[in-house]
Amino acid sequence: MIKLHDKQFVPFLSEAQIFEAVKKVAEDVARDYKDKNPIFVGVLNGAFMFVSDFLKHYPYPCEVTFVKLSSYRGLTSTGIVRNLLDVPENIEGRSVIILEDIIDTGRTLQELVHLFSNTNVKDFKIASLFYKSEVYNGEYAIDYFGLEIPDRFIVGYGLDYRELGRNLREVYQLKENPMINLVLFGKPGAGKGTQANFLKEKYNLVHISTGDVFRRNIKNGTELGTLAKSYIDKGELVPDEVTINMLRDEVEQNPDASGFIFDGFPRTTAQAEALDNLLDSKGMKIDATLALEAEDEILLQRLLERGKTSGRSDDQDESKIRNRFAEYNEKTAPLKDFYMAQEKFHSVNGVGEIDEISERLAGVIDSLVTA
Repeated sequence: MIKLHDKQFVPFLSEAQIFEAVKKVAEDVARDYKDKNPIFVGVLNGAFMFVSDFLKHYPYPCEVTFVKLSSYRGLTSTGIVRNLLDVPENIEGRSVIILEDIIDTGRTLQELVHLFSNTNVKDFKIASLFYKSEVYNGEYAIDYFGLEIPDRFIVGYGLDYRELGRNLREVYQLKENPMINLVLFGKPGAGKGTQANFLKEKYNLVHISTGDVFRRNIKNGTELGTLAKSYIDKGELVPDEVTINMLRDEVEQNPDASGFIFDGFPRTTAQAEALDNLLDSKGMKIDATLALEAEDEILLQRLLERGKTSGRSDDQDESKIRNRFAEYNEKTAPLKDFYMAQEKFHSVNGVGEIDEISERLAGVIDSLVTA
């Protein structure tokens, strides 16, 4: 296994398998073009290794040149293909064969066809080393390909993840870690924020704090933020529909996330059902709810101590703190029943050193992943 930036990749195709695939494409093209002196057009940057090895296997006269296109950013295609290096000159009346490293959705191929549509080439063919037939839109014929592969993100042999991995002699595919979606509960003083940061870093999760989401939307004047503010200014509760739409935006803005930590939502059974529906629409689900538990007297002392430096008035008044505890108990009780019915509620001892509590949380999550 290798690591490139923040992602792990596992072996997928050996050097020998790639060699055979390249040889296959070269032999297939050679049968059709041995008497025609074709122009091979490599697509940069990904196809440079393929073009080099292809030419070593192609035994007949030919010419080679390159175009440069780009549509990927990170793990996903932007859907916008940029033309960075134009069609070569003097191709009129010639046989042109595009050499692509990989064909998946067909967006880049569409741009290639467009580039050559205004030229008077004799004939125009597409050859690709790798071909993801299950996601290809089928608009144009793929004349030659080496290997048909599943729709997994791959690196190596010219293919990259954020510019790393092109020089690998073998091909690796993205390690598919199971997505983990968590709801984090905890009374005031339970250390929820500290532990959320730990979980975020350890499991590469996106932390969605409802309070932060509200503040950001209101500050940025988004449509949902403006709508939420209109209720807040009238002293009314923001409807669940507005909140869930904000959360939907957060989820959709992080398509490559390994999972999410929902903090501050849900607070009611209706909200829990709405969150389940949202995730279900994305092919996701809540895997576990984690409740950091500690006796009220321990948390009371923590908050009073915190209040000496935090400046928060509600951390300095014992009666206000106990009211917050009571409100938490009242709201969390039905949620506990809701998630226990789904066998997703996990009570975690929140007393001890920070690292000890982190280990307990990690133990619960790791047991879910390996189950």
